[in-house]
Amino acid sequence: MPLPRIAPRPPAPNRSPRLTEILGAALRLLEDEGAEALTMRRLGEVLGIRAPSLYKHLPGKGAVENALAETALWEIGDALHRVVDAAGPDDVVIRLLAEYRRFARERPNLYRLVAANPLGRAALTPGLEDWSGEPFYRATADPYLAQALWAAAHGTVLLELDERFVPGSDLARTWAALAWVFTAR
Repeated sequence: MPLPRIAPRPPAPNRSPRLTEILGAALRLLEDEGAEALTMRRLGEVLGIRAPSLYKHLPGKGAVENALAETALWEIGDALHRVVDAAGPDDVVIRLLAEYRRFARERPNLYRLVAANPLGRAALTPGLEDWSGEPFYRATADPYLAQALWAAAHGTVLLELDERFVPGSDLARTWAALAWVFTAR
């Protein structure tokens, strides 16, 4: 049985409907056009407003990126907690890795924003980063194994997203081997 939760899910920030709309547009822009397109000017164009109007809701691009990073942490945290809650001791690692991979492949630009760039920890909801990574600890029961599992999953998924594996590689077998390494103790 996976370990119980250490802490409850931190409360989500209370966002106005307009801020929610802006962040939804930013998320679509990020996923559709990539991180380089995520500018206040381009976001204003997408929303049909002038960029200066955005500053009433967010102080700049960094605040948009931080809010999207929080979105990613909420989404991956919820997904990984659900998987760990439903898994048994024999399949928890493989199911955790499968969900982590699924999220990154379905939301590659959001994943890269939160996982491949410096994280503005000071701007995050307190406890969010720890909570979103907690499923790795719950799956391994050891903080250092949890960090190693996350690091291995992160590196593997980035290599996959960037198409760095040898063409024709059986990535399902690669992910299965990764899970085996962390369960064969």
